[in-house]
Amino acid sequence: MKIEFLLIGKTEAAYLKEGISLYEERLKHYTSYSKKEIPEIKNSSSLSKEQIKEKEGEQILKNLAETDELVLLDERGVQLTSEDFALRVERWSVRGIKKIVFAVGGAYGFSDAVYKRSNDKISLSRMTFSHQMVRVIFLEQLYRAFTIIKGEPYHHK
Repeated sequence: MKIEFLLIGKTEAAYLKEGISLYEERLKHYTSYSKKEIPEIKNSSSLSKEQIKEKEGEQILKNLAETDELVLLDERGVQLTSEDFALRVERWSVRGIKKIVFAVGGAYGFSDAVYKRSNDKISLSRMTFSHQMVRVIFLEQLYRAFTIIKGEPYHHK
């Protein structure tokens, strides 16, 4: 199973880049992983929030294959424990899904078209995190999920 992390915009802060690199390197021991960054919309100051979401949504949808499983990291998604998330990852693998795309939208979230195309929505917390911070938090949880699946001691229960 391949996993792709689809992001709007680049990661800015050095400490976040360092955390992302750490977990991306660790993930390579468990799965085929890639990251794709979609450039932010240029001249967006003249656009409404809805127009920005629509344009970003078009870019997200262009980067998906018909067979991709799209999972949105979204505040309206289901909240899972780390163990429950690991179970989902394992089930996706057993179902024979070839590629799962986990997507983080822009500052205003996802367009209706992206919500309609999605297969699942996961919320990392009831708290709000910056779209930059979510990247590290999610990758750590994805790495944790694989260590739980493999029965490794990283996750303490």
